[in-house]
Amino acid sequence: QVQLVESGGGLVQPGGSLRLSCAASGRIVSVNVMGWYRQAPGKPRELVASIGRSGDTTIEETVKGRFTISRDNAKNTVYLQMNSLIPEDTAVYYCNADLSSVITGYGHYWGQGTQVTVSS
Repeated sequence: QVQLVESGGGLVQPGGSLRLSCAASGRIVSVNVMGWYRQAPGKPRELVASIGRSGDTTIEETVKGRFTISRDNAKNTVYLQMNSLIPEDTAVYYCNADLSSVITGYGHYWGQGTQVTVSS
C-alpha cells in the first residue's frame, strides 16, 4: 500500500527552526505534485506550500520568506524548512502527494500528520 511518512515535528521556541520530511513508499511509479498543509485547532486545513516535479513552487503568503519547500525526486521525498517560527504556525502539518503506484494506480494521498508547536 502507498504510505506517506512524515517526520521532524516538535516543540520549538518562537524564532526557531524545524525541518519536516515526508517520504512516499509503496511501489511508486511517479510522483507529481507534493505539498504540505496544516490545520490548527478549530480552523480548516490550509495549504502551506506545494512543489511540482520540476521544482515549481507555491507558497502561502503568511509563510513566504520564512518557509521553503523542496523535494528529492530520487527518494520520493518532500521537505519543508521552517524558519523564524511564530506561535501562529502551531498546527498539525500534513504531507500530501499526487502519485501513481503499481499497487493502487493514480491517487491523492495524505500522511498521518506531525505536530508543530511554537511556544516559549
